[in-house]
Amino acid sequence: MATPPFFFGVFLVSLVLMSSIPGGAPDLAADGAALLALRAAVGRFVLPWNASDSPCTWQGVACGSSRVTALRLPAVGLIGSIPAGTVGNLSELRVLSLRYNALSGDLPPDLPALSELRNLYLQQNRFSGEIPPALGSLKNLVRLNLAGNQFSDGIPPELNNLTRLRTLYLETNRLAGEIPRFDLSNLAQFNASFNQLNGSIPSALRGFPASAFLATGLCGGPLGPCPGEIAPSPAANSPSSQGPVAQVPVGGNAGGAAGNDEKKLSGGAIAGIVIGSAVFLLIWLILLILLCRRSGKSKTSSLEAVEARGKQSEASAASERDKGLGGAAGGNVQSATPVAAAGAEKLVFFGGRAALFDLEDLLRASAEVLGKGTFGTAYKAVLEMGTTLAVKRLRDVALTEREFREKVEVIGAMDHPTLVPLRAYLYSKDEKLLVYDYMPLGSLSALLHGNRGSGRTPLNLETRIGIVLAAARGIEYIHSAGPWASHGNIKSSNILLTKSYEGRLSDHGLALLAGPISSPTRVSGYRAPEVTDPCRVSQKADVYSFGVLLLELLTGKAPTQALLNDEGVDLPRWVRSIVRDEWAAEVFDPELLRYQNVEEEMVQLLQLAINCAAQSPDMRPSMPEVVVRIEEIRSRRAVHREQQDNADGLEDGDDSSSRRTDSIAES
Repeated sequence: MATPPFFFGVFLVSLVLMSSIPGGAPDLAADGAALLALRAAVGRFVLPWNASDSPCTWQGVACGSSRVTALRLPAVGLIGSIPAGTVGNLSELRVLSLRYNALSGDLPPDLPALSELRNLYLQQNRFSGEIPPALGSLKNLVRLNLAGNQFSDGIPPELNNLTRLRTLYLETNRLAGEIPRFDLSNLAQFNASFNQLNGSIPSALRGFPASAFLATGLCGGPLGPCPGEIAPSPAANSPSSQGPVAQVPVGGNAGGAAGNDEKKLSGGAIAGIVIGSAVFLLIWLILLILLCRRSGKSKTSSLEAVEARGKQSEASAASERDKGLGGAAGGNVQSATPVAAAGAEKLVFFGGRAALFDLEDLLRASAEVLGKGTFGTAYKAVLEMGTTLAVKRLRDVALTEREFREKVEVIGAMDHPTLVPLRAYLYSKDEKLLVYDYMPLGSLSALLHGNRGSGRTPLNLETRIGIVLAAARGIEYIHSAGPWASHGNIKSSNILLTKSYEGRLSDHGLALLAGPISSPTRVSGYRAPEVTDPCRVSQKADVYSFGVLLLELLTGKAPTQALLNDEGVDLPRWVRSIVRDEWAAEVFDPELLRYQNVEEEMVQLLQLAINCAAQSPDMRPSMPEVVVRIEEIRSRRAVHREQQDNADGLEDGDDSSSRRTDSIAES
């Protein structure tokens, strides 16, 4: 009778021992349950995980020692907030990559429990709230990328505990305050640009380039000395500057030696120093006088040239547009000369940036007319130092100086990577100028409708989605300022492009400065039907204009064309008339139809454009909704491309390359 209890006791002990072995089946099952909870929360329709299979066989999941050690789901269309009890329960996780999705809300509170985590990639989502200070407990973390989100508050000083950290990317968020005094000896990559940071760059970070701190209120290091800060002199710490100290002998005769040195300096050496200083001062005064005379002659010459150009007719000034902005800026002496001659008027720069050029430099710049828009004429100005700028000369501005400055300060305060930044402005009685960064590839309108010949390089769908997504994010940012905030003039000629075909929204806020439009009844093709005053445009009217822009991008047809299909019909109505019957291929730009497997995403974008361009404002989505839908479409497009590449046995695309980078980083 004693045998059964004995064997029963052995069984219990064995069960306890088995359950205590790490990496057993129950742990993998728990990992699988956590992943299924994640899918239910943010990826129900995009993650084809089969609960009956091992989690180690699921898309994006990698295992080691029968535990989930890596989760890589970049650009798969995840959307929503990550709840607790999902990724935070993957206790053996070493790599977590959820970049390029539409995840939002706070980071899960149990994320800091991943003590084995090496690489955390969460860039290009919509996470908000503060960066959890508890992330500083992830002592094994090597790479942390939180760029391209909406994190606010400050950078937690607890990140200084991440002694193994080599990469820290925080750019393009809403972080404020000062950068903590980091002392991360292994940090090799850092970026905090496009945030609302201020103060001095910590000494440990001053070795990084200026591009790591762009569009912030920071100073010091690569951005130049802070106010009141003296730039260190290389000679200050040189041995020669400390020579007298090194020559003081050790012992009781030190005072006597110093006295002998003083006696030597009191004689011929002091006389030589005085004579040399006097000669140097005399030379300096002569050079100063010569420079002043030369500057005066140069200024007189410049003013005479401006006045001479101002006396030319407008047609003659247009033909001489490459001779300088002073001539291109209007062609009459009343508009150009008083600005330069008054001397009191000057350019006002934003963001505490140093004035790298002045009004005289701008008037001497070679100028080229870029185009005439609703609010004025734009010029490409190349300064003598080689800097290229875009200058908008406003017209019909009937504001007092105080009103103008207050409103232009609102425009200058708009700081977002998808907006063309306003560098400086000028207000005078006869001239109102806005100075922007120059975008080298011109406008989306020129790229879509110019040079449709055989030598044209077509825009593929991925590039078009990227451009329109950047524009949507810029409009969303403007609308976030309040229900009263709108762009007011959304069109393809106001979407400018960087060298890498990234979209930048321009002319934002100019409706605040403009006076009555000379022909308010003029139909631009982008204007919502309810808009009667072009200076008062609602956010829903912006959405309508964006819908027309999206239709223009998909059809390749300019909405300002006088006739479409031989009828006087605007672009939204023409598209609706075709789609009413069926999803006809003739709606889309022929350049897009040459690509394979793009129909699904094109149809989804077309439906979104039609919704935005609805006749009733109440039927149009908000810009945050539009951004999320475009992000979803782009994510699906990335998945489709990857699947097609894998099916064809081709090299992985961009997303796969990024995953390979994650693998390399992990090792």
